Amino acid sequence: MEFQIIFLICLALIWIAFAVVQDLRKREIADWVNFSLIIFAVGFRFFWGLFSNEGFGFFYQGLIGLAVFFLLGNLLYYSRMFAGGDAKLLFALGAVLPFSGIFSVNLNIYALFLILFLFSGAVYGFFASLFLIIGHFKNFRKEFLRQAKTNKNILILSIFFALFFIILGFANHFIIYFGVLIFVFPYFYLSAKSIDKVCMIKKVPAKDLREGDWLFKDVKVGKKIIKKTWDGLAKKDIKLLQKKKFVAIKYGIPFSPSFLIAFIILVYFWINKVDLFSWFF
Repeated sequence: MEFQIIFLICLALIWIAFAVVQDLRKREIADWVNFSLIIFAVGFRFFWGLFSNEGFGFFYQGLIGLAVFFLLGNLLYYSRMFAGGDAKLLFALGAVLPFSGIFSVNLNIYALFLILFLFSGAVYGFFASLFLIIGHFKNFRKEFLRQAKTNKNILILSIFFALFFIILGFANHFIIYFGVLIFVFPYFYLSAKSIDKVCMIKKVPAKDLREGDWLFKDVKVGKKIIKKTWDGLAKKDIKLLQKKKFVAIKYGIPFSPSFLIAFIILVYFWINKVDLFSWFF
């Protein structure tokens, strides 16, 4: 494998690992971590093009990757699927992932990384949720039963349609899987809502609030109401909230480990010269 690719892989692994540790400990990824990875990756590509005989193609591919993942990261952020730190980490990986000087090959790398990220995120999210359920089982069970009672009509309807497709499945076995999916999906949905209600809310001292923290609900301070937003608390909001002793904050599952898992698998494929896109499909 070429030196410049090895350097970018090592650089990204160190930075992503640091981001994971920070995310797990503090539930945030600092901007300097993400932006420094962008600066180092793009800077290395520039100087490689400047002093090597290969020209600036390697540098241009990095800029293209950064632009592609910048657009994708913003799309995921403003569609409320990614938090700010995760979106910026995706920006940074855009500067790293173009391993090839050929744009079409890099497109395959982008596509495979995103697919690997979705699958690793799903598996990681499942086990993280299971861990939360075990740690808060009593409250989770109480909230889940409440959610099931509130949404009993949806559950009954899903059972009806699931049985309908399972019966049809005797003619085509594939339809049975569809029926099972219809049956289990509402329970996964109610579990997610229950986890969100009882496992992800924590009362913290107002003095410990940080910029970007998510309010669990709107908070009234004097005559002013501080609304919960996707962007989280601003400095001016925290200053007002200091008048209270405790504030209910909502936390999300830190998904940075999914980036690390997906990147490691992608690198394994690249090192072993697997036809990335064709292999996956």
